[in-house]
Amino acid sequence: MSIVTKKLPTFIDLYSQLIATPSISSNNPLIDQSNEDIIHLLCEWFEHIGFKVETTFVNNINNNIKLNMLASIGNGEGGLLLTGHTDTIPADIEKWTYNPFILTEKNNKLYGLGSVDMKCFFAFILNAVRNLNPLKLKKPLYILATAEEETSMAGAKQFSEYTTIYPDYAIIGEPSCLKPIRAHKGHISKAIHIQGQSAHSSNPFKGINAIEIVYEIIDYLLKLRNDLRENYQNNLFNIPYPTINFGYIHGGHASNCICGYCELHIDIRPTSDITIMEINNLINNVLTYVNPCWSKRISISELHPYIPAYECSSYHEIVKFLERITGTKACSVDYCTEASFIQKICPTLIIGPGSIEQAHQKDEFLDMVFIKPTHNLIKKLIHYFCY
Repeated sequence: MSIVTKKLPTFIDLYSQLIATPSISSNNPLIDQSNEDIIHLLCEWFEHIGFKVETTFVNNINNNIKLNMLASIGNGEGGLLLTGHTDTIPADIEKWTYNPFILTEKNNKLYGLGSVDMKCFFAFILNAVRNLNPLKLKKPLYILATAEEETSMAGAKQFSEYTTIYPDYAIIGEPSCLKPIRAHKGHISKAIHIQGQSAHSSNPFKGINAIEIVYEIIDYLLKLRNDLRENYQNNLFNIPYPTINFGYIHGGHASNCICGYCELHIDIRPTSDITIMEINNLINNVLTYVNPCWSKRISISELHPYIPAYECSSYHEIVKFLERITGTKACSVDYCTEASFIQKICPTLIIGPGSIEQAHQKDEFLDMVFIKPTHNLIKKLIHYFCY
């Protein structure tokens, strides 16, 4: 392979075209979009500078095709994987000061939907590898662009299950103010359905009140919440134990009717010290303590696909390397990322430009103070792990 010297658009042009290519993920079929256009754009650019590119079908929801892209250069085993998601949340355009699909510079900030979360990462990668000499690579470099991170994480999940590559390390470029992140909690959300029997309130013996049953369930779940706090401690986190939140409850339709149906939604944030299976078993056990008369009236369903907790050991070389070059100790965060799935392939660390505080906000922006250090960081990562 010859040395790559072909020209790409400038960094800002790359960035602008990514922002201008809508790729919204939403559970609302009227808003959800395909990411096919942005994947094809990335394929064109990476192929142009000598990468081998392949796309993988993830799913087709409401005729919106969702794809992953894997670009690679160099031979051998191990190497480095740089990864990010191509989709964004929807934009409430009326609340934006600027057009969310036009990269706009103002007051040393770059505004646009996905400007920080996280289309910028691909512009930074492309700019870092535009003059890459593949003949000097001792290990391969991989670039993964995923679909559906903002909803189901289906892209990263599929990749982790079926990939045939096994790099030494992976970097996920989510916004972290260029501080390394090596852990976050997982996410489980469940609906508990209680089927009572409706009747007129004047005779409570003719009905079964679903609200009274859910009251029992909540009482036992509160006890489980305390048990989790006492038995699963992880001091990496600001709140160093798994949490249970009661986020939604609805039942009944009139004060003079015995409630015939009630639904409770709970949110669980496990640490890496407890598995999804253990959480599920604990919840199922809790429900067995509720009056046995109600057992056939209680059922559970998943509100969203579960996301496992993520943790990368502080002893891994990539953690030590990034702590050294950033001068910052790797920490944990409260939000979830695709690291939950990418960690199945290899040790994974999160580090990227911009602040998570700007993600999922109107007038999302990247502070331009991050541009130069991000360029330098990506080049150092590639040089250290691939050369």
